Amino acid sequence: MSFLELLEIEFMKVKRSKIVPLIFIAPLLVVASGIANLSRYFTPEYTNAWPAMFIQSALVYAYYLLPFSMIVVCVMIAGRETGNNGILKMLALPVSRYSLSIAKFCVLAFYLLMEMAVFLVVFVVAGTVATRTMGVTETLPVLYLVKWCAGLFLTMLPCVGTMWAITVLFEKPLLSVGLNLLLVIPGVLVANTPLWIAYPYCYSGYLVSCSLHDFSVESNRIAFSWFPFLPVAVLVFVLVFAVAVIKFGKKEMR
Repeated sequence: MSFLELLEIEFMKVKRSKIVPLIFIAPLLVVASGIANLSRYFTPEYTNAWPAMFIQSALVYAYYLLPFSMIVVCVMIAGRETGNNGILKMLALPVSRYSLSIAKFCVLAFYLLMEMAVFLVVFVVAGTVATRTMGVTETLPVLYLVKWCAGLFLTMLPCVGTMWAITVLFEKPLLSVGLNLLLVIPGVLVANTPLWIAYPYCYSGYLVSCSLHDFSVESNRIAFSWFPFLPVAVLVFVLVFAVAVIKFGKKEMR
């Protein structure tokens, strides 16, 4: 069985799950509340309305709502195998458990990408309504929004990789969800310390915090530096991904 066939099977498994409706909840909540609160201060002369709305919406989303939704997605994907001993049936097939774990993570990454796309679309629609209602004539900054959404996606990958590794290590959903939640909650605190660079749960939130700093001081200098962040983030991702791949199904193979 090729990897593409295995990937197709994994997508078929979650096709009828409630993951798709789930990934709409967080973007709708955060965008609707964020833009509604900020748009009250708009005037026709207001400038930088789109960056202000994006930061207002993305700050809580990146620190909490996006990680929370990904925790649930991890458990739902893993639950397709743990229920009714499905993992034993899959491991009985002529397929590597390493390939199976990688395929499942690819599905998880796809839903992360889908949620970012939903966030972008919902934000553009809500922002357009807000600016037109308040008479703001500022042009929609498409490249700005796509750039920051892409940044959120990339910085979330180490976090999602860590969540998936924890989900694999702790087969009981309550344990994996509880541990992941405990690691997400202090993210905003860790982001204000030098330890943030080794704490993947705050990467996306830190990125938005840096954009808030740039917006507030109106400086041409970008607060977020990709070095040494990028090498550390790649190392963290590789380590947790390796743990997830190696440990997946190992207990059932004994």
